[in-house]
Amino acid sequence: MTLPLPTEHAGSIAHRVHHLADGREAVFFADRGTEPVAQVSDRRPLGERAGHGEVRFDRLTGEWVAVAAHRQTRTYLPPADQCPLCPSVGGRESEIPAEDFDVVVFENRFPSLGPDLGSLPVPPPAAERSLWGMPSPAYGRCEVVVFTPEHRGSFADLAPERARTVVEAWAQRTEALSGTAGIRHVFPFENRGEQIGVTLHHPHGQIYAYPYPAPHAARLAARSRAHLQETGRALMGEVLADETAAGDRMVLAGEHFSAYVPYAARWPLEVHLLPHRQVPDLAALTGPERDELAVLYQDLVQRVDRLYTTPTPYIAAWHQTPVNAADREAGWLHLQLTSPRRAEDKLKFLAGSEAAMGAFINDVTAEQTAARLREAAR
Repeated sequence: MTLPLPTEHAGSIAHRVHHLADGREAVFFADRGTEPVAQVSDRRPLGERAGHGEVRFDRLTGEWVAVAAHRQTRTYLPPADQCPLCPSVGGRESEIPAEDFDVVVFENRFPSLGPDLGSLPVPPPAAERSLWGMPSPAYGRCEVVVFTPEHRGSFADLAPERARTVVEAWAQRTEALSGTAGIRHVFPFENRGEQIGVTLHHPHGQIYAYPYPAPHAARLAARSRAHLQETGRALMGEVLADETAAGDRMVLAGEHFSAYVPYAARWPLEVHLLPHRQVPDLAALTGPERDELAVLYQDLVQRVDRLYTTPTPYIAAWHQTPVNAADREAGWLHLQLTSPRRAEDKLKFLAGSEAAMGAFINDVTAEQTAARLREAAR
């Protein structure tokens, strides 16, 4: 049995840190006004922690590529009675050593990054070749966010209070990981549906804490910095104002958040959800903003599921600014929800133009998608 750290409270939502048998951290969050799991006992003989992959520097693109060969043995679509994300009950021990819980975030047993922390070497000048053939340890952290003890369902099915607890977990882990040595970018996300490539059916998401800004985040940060320097205005704020004024791509609007289908959407289903004020990440949201986010985000994913007769596969990606002052000044938190589903029985695959050139060709207009999502309101 591990000795837990003291309970911490964010407003009326509390969390408590425990440790699993191999030393991995597990953070238990409680729904508003209740207390998290007080004690856990993980008796599994897990042995040495998995991980210890590597990252390699691509001189052609200037990007880092993670290599995690140990993930080939990770759990893949197990039956319900062997799900590692369900509570530990009836003598069956899972990754969560408790008979019941609300929301749990724990270090991934098969991480793409970590468990070691540290700083990557600085890429050398073009004339040097010192990083060629010399990989670095895959520093970082990969965490699993379990939304509910129930094996079936999705984020859309959660009780409103549970959805709010998940938002709090994202915010708390963003703040904690952003302050961890060597972490440059924190990325919460959810993959939903086998068509996306999920390996576990249990409702859950993940958080990657990279030792470098992920390529898309780096490009967006560079454009946001340049726009702020040239105009004195935040790029995402201008986009939100323009979409609100146009109106035909808006999906929903609240006091603190709005959602729209972007003008140049790449996917047949793509929606951006963002706060009305400039904040760099989820941790910077106020309590009322987090309250509304839980409601509107759940509304959005429910609309997505009502588009078809079967659940819609999607990737929900929280775009947070890299962990440095210049990017935090220019960046703007937003959710990008995308799905490859272009019809009831059709998926969009990334073929030659998209996969090789990164040049997307969409089969549906943004205005058509926005109209369908507006009509999908309950």
